[in-house]
Amino acid sequence: MDLRPCLQHPAVHRQLVPVRARARAHRILDLTNMAFLEARNVGVDFPLYHGNARSLKRAVFNAASAGRFGQDARKRTVVQALQDISFTLRPGDRLGLVGSNGAGKTTLLRVLAGIYEPTTGSVRASGTINALLDTTMGTNSDLSGHDNIRLRGMYSGLSRDEITALEKDVETFADLKEFMHLPMRVYSSGMTIRLAFGLATSIRPQILLMDEWFSAGDFSFMSRAKARMEGLVRDSEILVLSSHSHDTVAEWCNRVIWMDQGRIVADGAPKDVLEAYLGRPLKEAERADAFVPS
Repeated sequence: MDLRPCLQHPAVHRQLVPVRARARAHRILDLTNMAFLEARNVGVDFPLYHGNARSLKRAVFNAASAGRFGQDARKRTVVQALQDISFTLRPGDRLGLVGSNGAGKTTLLRVLAGIYEPTTGSVRASGTINALLDTTMGTNSDLSGHDNIRLRGMYSGLSRDEITALEKDVETFADLKEFMHLPMRVYSSGMTIRLAFGLATSIRPQILLMDEWFSAGDFSFMSRAKARMEGLVRDSEILVLSSHSHDTVAEWCNRVIWMDQGRIVADGAPKDVLEAYLGRPLKEAERADAFVPS
């Protein structure tokens, strides 16, 4: 188990290596086909545009967030969401992120996915990336299920025939029948998740980023989703999974990072880190019955 000090480093730009295009890539970044993901001294600050540094507000904010506030170069009060996050992942790595709510796990996933730019440090990535972070990410509620699938296929650079095959695959899996022709805004939460899950898991990435967002559906769908998810995880070269389910992390990950207040507390083997995080030994029975984060 590795305890890492958290130090601020000079800001640098996110590094994206220019490369030759790969077919059907979500994100194309490097010269080789081998997946690679690295965070180097990553920090993320969110400015508070309505707080400034008023003494009373600052005192309240600091009390509520254990002092995770600072000032940027423009003298604005900022929330320090991530501080000095560093790790390197290569093919075969399965990284689990654990920590309480607000520890920075989702923010880190969004940085790795390219949704947020780091304020300090850098992220380097090679390979196609798929981020399962939100049920509606990449969908338009005003469009039908069919149209959303076609748009995803076009965005992913698929050919006409490949988009047709994608439609059939997602339609069969989601099992929404006539609702596929209706706008997603009329879908129930369960229907939305079925379509979004089928769509998000339809294209196999080299790097898979997962947050805890999948929680709806009947038993039959959950069973099919488990099999589909297991296939997606097996096919990905690198997995980063944020979860409050310790047995899921123990079953699917070969490395765990414990985060607290935007910092890395521990980084190492799942058993060592989880036992340190939980403050007790792991039980033999603590295994995931299904790979479906709640």
